[in-house]
This record gives sequence, structure tokens and C-alpha cells, in this order.
Amino acid sequence: MLIPIILSGGSGTRLWPLSREAFPKQFLSLVSEQSLLGDTLRRASLLKEVGAPMIVSNEEHRFVVAAIAQQLGYQGGVDILLEPFGRNTAPAIAIAAMQALIRYDDPILLVLPSDHVIQEGAAFAEAVAAACPLAEAGNMVTFGITPDSPQTGYGYIRKGQACEAGFDIAGFVEKPSLDKAEAYLASGEYLWNSGMFVFRAQCYLDALARYQPNMLAQCQAAFANRKNDMDFIRIDRDAFFLCPSDSIDYAVMEKVETAKVIPLSAGWSDIGSWSALWEINPRDDRGNVIKGDVIVEQVENSYIHSEGRLVAVLGLHDCIIVETDDAVLAASKDCVQDVKKLVEKVKAGKREEHRFHRKVHRPWGTYEGIAISDRFQVKRITVNPGCKLSLQKHHHRAEHWVIVRGTANVTRGDEQLLLTEDQSTYIPLGVIHRLENPGVIPLELIEVQTGSYLGEDDIVRMEDHYGRS
Repeated sequence: MLIPIILSGGSGTRLWPLSREAFPKQFLSLVSEQSLLGDTLRRASLLKEVGAPMIVSNEEHRFVVAAIAQQLGYQGGVDILLEPFGRNTAPAIAIAAMQALIRYDDPILLVLPSDHVIQEGAAFAEAVAAACPLAEAGNMVTFGITPDSPQTGYGYIRKGQACEAGFDIAGFVEKPSLDKAEAYLASGEYLWNSGMFVFRAQCYLDALARYQPNMLAQCQAAFANRKNDMDFIRIDRDAFFLCPSDSIDYAVMEKVETAKVIPLSAGWSDIGSWSALWEINPRDDRGNVIKGDVIVEQVENSYIHSEGRLVAVLGLHDCIIVETDDAVLAASKDCVQDVKKLVEKVKAGKREEHRFHRKVHRPWGTYEGIAISDRFQVKRITVNPGCKLSLQKHHHRAEHWVIVRGTANVTRGDEQLLLTEDQSTYIPLGVIHRLENPGVIPLELIEVQTGSYLGEDDIVRMEDHYGRS
């Protein structure tokens, strides 16, 4: 039995401003109508003799992950393991392996990042099929992407002696300089490190016991004290906090003697930068990738993306322009690996654009900022059918709600109100309240907040259907 393990804990800062900490790139539809996570799940489901996938996510993204899985038909059929802290890939895979051993008799695990693109599914499936016999024999297998250019943004794997279906691994190399990358490409001895793996669950845990015993012990303690929460498996915070942070490459693959690599040519990309996204998308006759409401004149070899407003570009070459409702990125394609530096400046300025979009996803729906000032804020709120917000109060703000679509069941102190379109209510400061959508269509309303402090942390929850504190 082959069990896909999908790692969905990344923040994707190099694709800012589309990718944000609260809604990173694996949840975006960048190359198809489906999200990258959805594409990964669908691709894994088409493999032979494959079982239900497991997804390792952080707590903040849990409801988005669950929604994507449900959209693909995994209604309660996928284990979603929640990391309370990011500890890199080695611990994440460890807790997934432990869960897999509970469900199955030492299955083969296929470890996949959630945010990669593979355009040739048949070639990918063929490589996975070739890896499984090696894994059955006790080897730890990774896939090396056959390079077609001297990329400096990828790690490399040096091929060793040829073996059945692949090669021994002679060594791992960090992201090289351009000169070294050109030499690697010319030699034919190197592959790009894909970050995808195939091995038996117990084989991986045995390797951790040998090379990273403290990491394994903390993962075992965290997993032993796990708790089921709705559709999620929560890993113990205290034990996992003490777990060392490391990648599977450093922790295991560079040390284990049974590491193998299978070359893969399948239209792969980790979409690690805006220039990588430009490379894999269809381009017009001047080499441009155009998304959204965009007008160009005398523009070549550029990626231009508009989320809403008209973007007009004149006389530019080899550039990246990305417009969202609260931020615009303009960069040379040669500099896109440094987008993280801009994100760090946004953080240093104590702004929120690195973390949230203007539209923020919540387990019950979304809210979107429309206007804000020192003493008031206006939001558009959408509550999904059958969903409800927490029973809560605020210390610093009052709220006015105007229903524009659907039906709202409102708790206001001791009152229960049923409001429909064009009706409104007022929630005074300090009054306990709740908003619920009892209908079968989305509930939409405009919320006007007034008060001395309008931060999202001014919420005191008395009761919450989604287990939030």
C-alpha cells in the first residue's frame, strides 16, 4: 500500500504579495483552476495501489486544508495532522509515519510538498512505480529532477553508482553559485533536489532513531499525547516545542547508506520565485504571461498579474508586476529571489500585509476590509451556510450589522433575532453576541465597527464550534 504524505506547512514568502502567511501559495490557483494543494492531492490519487492521503499542516491553516480536501471528495477520509510549531520536514514526516503505522502494516510513504507543479502526470507515476520496489527492499528513495538550465535557486544531488531504476546518492549540494551550477549542468552528474521521497514508514523512523534520537523521542512524546479535534489530529504542544528543527535531507538522507535517487523529467517546478512561475505558464508572442485586467505596450518577457484593478504597463522588459487589493510588487526578474527581503521590511514596519490579505479566511467563511480609520472600520463578512461565529464579546468596540444577502440568526445578549436582507442590528460594546447562517445560501453583511481599539485580538470567546481559544 502506498500512502501519500502531503507537507503543507510552508509560508511561500517568495511569491508575496499573492502568498501570505495566513494564506500561502499552496492554497492559491497559480497554474490551474485548482489550488496547488488540490493539484497535489489529485495527482497522488491517480497512482496505483494508493491509499487515503495524510496531510501535515500547521494549526492556523487547518480549516483551509480541510475545505480543499472536502472539495476533492475526501469527506472525513484524510488524516490531517496539526503541528503546533514549524519544525521543518524531518519531524513532520516522523509524526506522519507514526500515524501511518497505526492505520496500516508498515506502508510505503510517498512524501510530497503541497506546493509543487508536475505537468506530466504519467512520467511522475512511472517514477513512483520505479521507486516502490527500491523502498520495499529497505532503501530511502528521492527523486532528482533532470536539469535543463544552471539554476542557483535549487539544491543539487550528485549521482553515484547506477542501480536498478536509478543511482546511489554520492552527495547533496546546497544552492550553488552560477559558475558551479553551469559546471553541474555540463557534467551531467547532478540532478535538482526535488524534496519528494519514497520509503517505508518504519524504515524512516529507524533512520531517525540512529541519526536523530532526540528528535525521534520528542516526536514520539508529542504523538503519544495527540488529541482528536473534529477532523484533525493535534500533536502535543509541549513535547513538540522541544523537538529539534531540521530538514529530512540534513537529518537523514545525507547520512543514511541506503539513499537512492531516481531521475525525473515531468515538467516539475517548486515555484520558488515569480520567474519560475513565468517559466511554466503559457506566454504570448512577446514572451509575456498576463493574468487579469492588464494592458501592455512594448513589453517583453514579463509576468504581469492583476487581482482586480487595471494594470497598464509600457516599455518594460524582464519584469514582474503583481497587483493585489492592498499591495503591488514591481521587480526585475533577476531580483525575484530577494522578495523575502521586502517581506522582512514589511514585518519590520509592523504592518500586516505580510500576514493577511484584505480578504481573510476563517472556518465559517471570510471577512474583507473595506475602509479603516482611527475610530471606525468597515468590513464585508460572508458566513457559509450552516456555519456560525463564536459566542463572543469585545472590550473596545461596538458593531453595526446590515444584512445584504441571506438570513442571519443573531444572538445579542438575551435576545435572539432573525434578520433578512436590508435589516440591521447594533451590538453595543461588551454585549455577548453571535452571528449564524441558518440558511442554504451564503450570508453576506456589512459590519461597521466603532471604538477606541479595532484589532482582531479584541475578541473574548465564551464558546466556539471550531475549538479556538
